[in-house]
Amino acid sequence: MTIPLARRLASEALGTGILLATVVGSGIMGEKLAAGNTAIALLGNTLPTGAILVVLITVLGPISGAHFNPVVSGVMAMRRQLAVPELTAYIIAQVLGAIAGVLLAHAMFDLPLLQASMKVRTGSGQWIAEAVATCGLILAILGTLRAKPDFVPVAVGLYITSAYWFTASTSFANPAVTLARSLTDTFAGIRPIDAPGFILAQLAGAALGVTLSGYIFGDDNEARS
Repeated sequence: MTIPLARRLASEALGTGILLATVVGSGIMGEKLAAGNTAIALLGNTLPTGAILVVLITVLGPISGAHFNPVVSGVMAMRRQLAVPELTAYIIAQVLGAIAGVLLAHAMFDLPLLQASMKVRTGSGQWIAEAVATCGLILAILGTLRAKPDFVPVAVGLYITSAYWFTASTSFANPAVTLARSLTDTFAGIRPIDAPGFILAQLAGAALGVTLSGYIFGDDNEARS
């Protein structure tokens, strides 16, 4: 049965919104409870993010594919699993959902709803990290679709959990997430002026991930997805 586009867009907006509420909210809570220990604050930010991804992809995957990420939707459109007009609608839903999730996190912690981040995240190391994080995410998704499709929620959750720690950027790996996080001056934020560099690196990483996937998995990847 084909699920109507409106329901799929609602799924993408809802999932991306909950994801951002988790990313930003857990960052606020982690920083509050860490008493200045940045490592503990990051851990408090990491574990809820990985866990919520497993839940969201499991629950909403059958509805919309649970992309929650413009580069993932773009890859699925390249694989002809999403039409171009649907891709545009998906991206809009993801960005709006992400922004709503940030506003929700602010509301839950009694913070000003409208903010602009002052957290500096820029430089070649950060950009390389975002390219690596996004490339790895695409490889994780496509590789797991090939090997064990039912394991995708867990694979993505585990990948993002680890990438928070092995990348210098703490693995945004998502243009919608990057834009939304520029609107919070909290632990998870990124300055608006730094967001374009992250997004360009993410697009480059996604392109590399698709190229590597095509070489490593070949036609067999397409056949089993």
